[in-house]
Amino acid sequence: MALEARAQGGDAEALTRNLIATLAPCRERVLAGYWPMRDEADPRPAMQQHRGPLCLPVVPGPAVPLVFRRFDGRLEKGVFGTSHPPLDAGEMTPEVLIVPLAGFDRTGHRLGYGGGYYDRTLHQLRQGGPVLAIGLAFAVQELSAIPDETTDERLDMIVTDREILGFPAESR
Repeated sequence: MALEARAQGGDAEALTRNLIATLAPCRERVLAGYWPMRDEADPRPAMQQHRGPLCLPVVPGPAVPLVFRRFDGRLEKGVFGTSHPPLDAGEMTPEVLIVPLAGFDRTGHRLGYGGGYYDRTLHQLRQGGPVLAIGLAFAVQELSAIPDETTDERLDMIVTDREILGFPAESR
């Protein structure tokens, strides 16, 4: 159901404007975006406006956290239909992540693709210090509630083509 809603899309220009506005205070920080696949919300126009270091996720293997490599324009094919920088691009530790999702609710929970990669990654990154996790979706991807598990990591914000939702740390 969430993926069907995502296929409807939304206002891509409004989504980009909202993401640029959200990222503006983070301009010097290391930003991890993603290269969209299928009909995912596209963060690339906002990523191009970012004035700090930029990296993309790499799936290094099953059931482990993602790693991030510097994005310099070069891409290679990864697993699950992803695209990522080549091995020689160098690893980075992001301070801000744009997180893809299939669906979201108004409490900061997200539906991913079932692999738990972003949950593991956010857990690991947050152990090392503050990191800002921003879900990116079209408003039509909103669900009334997403059941959460103890391993789920909530997002700090969700940016849609209609609004920007924030979830204070004390509510997570």
